Amino acid sequence: MNGSGHISLYLAIVETENLPRGWEIYVNFKLFVFDQIRDKYLTIHDADDSSIKRFHDMKTEWGFTKFLPLDTFNDVSHGYLVNDCCLFGVEVFVHKHSGKLECVSITEKPANCTLTWKIENFSALDEESYSQEFTVADSQWKILVYPKGNSNGKAKAISVYLCSCNCLLSDLKYFAEFKLRIRDQINKNHVENTAKHWFSKSLKDWGFSQFLLLENLNNASKGFLVNDTLILEAEIMAVSNIKLFS
Repeated sequence: MNGSGHISLYLAIVETENLPRGWEIYVNFKLFVFDQIRDKYLTIHDADDSSIKRFHDMKTEWGFTKFLPLDTFNDVSHGYLVNDCCLFGVEVFVHKHSGKLECVSITEKPANCTLTWKIENFSALDEESYSQEFTVADSQWKILVYPKGNSNGKAKAISVYLCSCNCLLSDLKYFAEFKLRIRDQINKNHVENTAKHWFSKSLKDWGFSQFLLLENLNNASKGFLVNDTLILEAEIMAVSNIKLFS
């Protein structure tokens, strides 16, 4: 099979219909053919002797397309084929795996999906500030703002991000499609940006370092900052739901 001029040899798992949904079997194995003249085995395995293969519903076979050249196999002097008889075998070590099955679904247009954060005394904010926590479809979120900008927006623009609270305590990833918005309190010409992101422990916040230029933010006629009050909103349009099974 895809190994012209060779014998292809595989280890296959059978009777998988009796295994539970989402099954996984972790195996380290060696395939061999017996030299009947010298009474010894020719063993074939991965270069990495500790390689562990994962058998699952979509991958039920592992092995070698070019296990042994046919010329070598058919040469009687090598002892692999004697009197039209050969002996193949496998040594199998099954590794116990205590992982969990993760089931992810996406909820679109979840209920109670918008947080409005009214920031009074905006000019007194620290370099970074977080909103109160809000819950959307069993996941928790906050808005993160840098009033004077951060990264490539530092000293040029206000930076606004959505932050996943769940990722602080979990190795799971959480998806969200969301809008971040600064409300125009006079003209109703709100500024908003949309993003999609898989949040994780290493990337727990996502957004825009140059959300709105400071010169526009501080321009009273624009209506974004009124009486030193800023109104920020986060709207989550789609969010992942994660369930774990043993």
